[in-house]
Amino acid sequence: MEAQERFETLVSKLKMHGYRLTPQRASILKIFISSRDHPSVEQIYEQVKEKFPMMSLATVYKTVALLKEEGELLELGFANGSTHYDGYRPYPHPHLICVRCHRIIDPEGKDLDQLSQDLAEKYGYRLVTHRHDIFGICPDCLALEGS
Repeated sequence: MEAQERFETLVSKLKMHGYRLTPQRASILKIFISSRDHPSVEQIYEQVKEKFPMMSLATVYKTVALLKEEGELLELGFANGSTHYDGYRPYPHPHLICVRCHRIIDPEGKDLDQLSQDLAEKYGYRLVTHRHDIFGICPDCLALEGS
């Protein structure tokens, strides 16, 4: 789905729930659908606040809650209490996560995407959702170790 089409889909879902499309909410949506960095609510807030300094953090949280409810955001919660979101690919898929800088990337590969279905079939499960997180040290952090 093209970015503009996805944006219009999200806007219509907001309006369906009685939310107005304010410039702040439009900025929040655009960041989510274009970001491949898996931002946190706080990171989204900081980006939007640069343009709209009077915006509240609650606006981001409300927008996130609605998008999650609509299945338009993938939530990635971690044991350290941090939560990040994927609005670019809002469906279950694998993630590579650096244990040092906490960078999250989406590796490509159909084998990883198929793994959940294969395991569910093999063990007789009905798949509801899945999550594959692979933890390691990213190339940037490895380079810092060598410096």
